[in-house]
Amino acid sequence: MTLIKHLQAPDEFTGFYLIKELEIKQTNTTPAKDFMDIVLCDASGQVSAKMWDVSAADKETFFPMTLVKVQGLVQLYRERLQVKIGKIRKALPEDGVQITDFIRSAPISPADLIHTINGVLASITNPTIQSIVSFCVAKVGDKLDHYPAAKTHHHAYFAGLAYHIVRMLELGEFVCKQRPFLNADLIKAGIILHDIAKPEEMIAQLGIVSDYSVQGKLLGHISMASNWITEAALHLGLDLQSDLVIGLQHIVLSHHNLPEWGSPVLPQLPEAVALHYIDSMDAKLQMVEDTLLITPESESWTPMIRGLENKAMYRLKL
Repeated sequence: MTLIKHLQAPDEFTGFYLIKELEIKQTNTTPAKDFMDIVLCDASGQVSAKMWDVSAADKETFFPMTLVKVQGLVQLYRERLQVKIGKIRKALPEDGVQITDFIRSAPISPADLIHTINGVLASITNPTIQSIVSFCVAKVGDKLDHYPAAKTHHHAYFAGLAYHIVRMLELGEFVCKQRPFLNADLIKAGIILHDIAKPEEMIAQLGIVSDYSVQGKLLGHISMASNWITEAALHLGLDLQSDLVIGLQHIVLSHHNLPEWGSPVLPQLPEAVALHYIDSMDAKLQMVEDTLLITPESESWTPMIRGLENKAMYRLKL
């Protein structure tokens, strides 16, 4: 079976893959014809695919989270790999493949990730901050064990959110040692809380996001996390106008930095500035790492990375 990360144009290939996304679209021809715009994935990566001349039976057969056997041709479209599907069928029991074989997971076990997060939570010295963070972590429950951090951009896989948080906590620990004027408790709290509502924003199965929830579409994870802080403060009998509560809310609300990136306010606390750049560094480096992992070693340039202003990365020959 050909792994997605090994696909190159103009390869012809046959293999088993998981349909991660599927949308019925229409061509621009007259008369318009239906086709399937598909994202295929395996544990090594994902690739865009097109299935032309779709029948009514096809529409009733293929859906997201379906394991399929595909015969296809790899093409280049706008400098990105794209698969033209020649033949496709659902995987059969006798094929001996399981959906878990095609799921990408964080490189650290979920149990170890949660253990690390809980350890950092326990190390927060301010009891009020610790109580607020504990309330929010308990609210998300066991979804933190397996939810991705995003649908596509970064850490978009099983336990990706917990992995993102742990990597940020490592960066935060270094930054606090280098810049002791920062409040370490606020940095730890901000890192754990900044994306804590992602599992309520997205609908996901085995680390694959199929859609956004109603709350996710109407409110978004940033405002939901801020609301959870308010809810925690009310539960604990805290003054909602206190610097501590407002400070935590501000750190969460500003972590995307700019309104066009989703933040209703700009960072105006030292810890808020630090959190934004810690988050951005981990997310962007993960985009680079993910793209390098799925780029064949024979290729000097990676595909363009959407989250990095559509820049491609070059492998230096050292």
